[in-house]
Amino acid sequence: MPELPTTLPPLRIEYSSDAPTALLKRADVLAVIAFEGTATADADPRFVRIGLEIIGDPVVEVWRAKGPVNMGREGRVCWSSDGDYGFFAIEIEENTEDGIAAAAEHAYRDLVSVIQASATPNVLRIWNYFDAINLGEGDNERYRRFCVGRASGMSDSRQDRYPAATAIGRRDGVRVIQIYALTARCAGVPVENPRQVNAWLYPRQYGPIAPTFARGMITAAGQLLISGTAAVVGSASRHEDDVAAQLDETITNIASLIRTAVADTSAVPGTGSVLKIYVRRRADAARVVTRLREIMGVPDGLVILHGDICRRELLVEIDGIHV
Repeated sequence: MPELPTTLPPLRIEYSSDAPTALLKRADVLAVIAFEGTATADADPRFVRIGLEIIGDPVVEVWRAKGPVNMGREGRVCWSSDGDYGFFAIEIEENTEDGIAAAAEHAYRDLVSVIQASATPNVLRIWNYFDAINLGEGDNERYRRFCVGRASGMSDSRQDRYPAATAIGRRDGVRVIQIYALTARCAGVPVENPRQVNAWLYPRQYGPIAPTFARGMITAAGQLLISGTAAVVGSASRHEDDVAAQLDETITNIASLIRTAVADTSAVPGTGSVLKIYVRRRADAARVVTRLREIMGVPDGLVILHGDICRRELLVEIDGIHV
């Protein structure tokens, strides 16, 4: 495991069936992330609702910090922090001709500015959600345009490393980009998967600007934040139209990342993991859960979401946190 500069208390991430309004009354709650159909608490800066359908029992994602949490708003950015970790979120409408690229650029510029001025300026992990991620052909595909805007918006960042990240397509028809980030007082250590080309080194065929994220990030608490991971080996997608084979390849990729992060381990995602599974086809959800449990047992936390992956041939993606 790479040497970490200092230590932090672990961030506790879990899924809960409690109402967001009840969870947000607790002094140690840093963030609550809800999904479509979950009760609202929209006035609280720590609350964000993602427009993805949750498959299965309704739950919300809860981040718990060690100490009392402060919160507020800076322009369009909502934030909360306990001094060790920070939660930052922004939503921006696509209201220009180059909608998704412009929205991503403005969102990232605002986020970077507020985060860098905070007590937790080190970005560990970012989630990006927007409608119709695969709409458009070639370089006009909305995901590729998002990558252009994100890179431009991050150009003023003082960080010398990319964070872990996820980008998933909603299907709600709402042209609003939703982004939220986990930051910390101490920098993390990015980790790459030897089975995959580093995302920012992808060849030109995948777009004019390569995706700017690390495959994973080790926090100063020793937790591994796993980026959105799919059936990509080298830079190429594998097992087109075969969700079972794609799932196995995805888990192999995550296991490779864990081995890279924690030397001489035989760990696989499962015990000690809190995972989000994104499926392109709702009908695949039950099969995916059954196979996951065959391979991994029962993770500490698991939620299945219906959303689109950044490449239209990919059917499943997994992200999460591993201890």
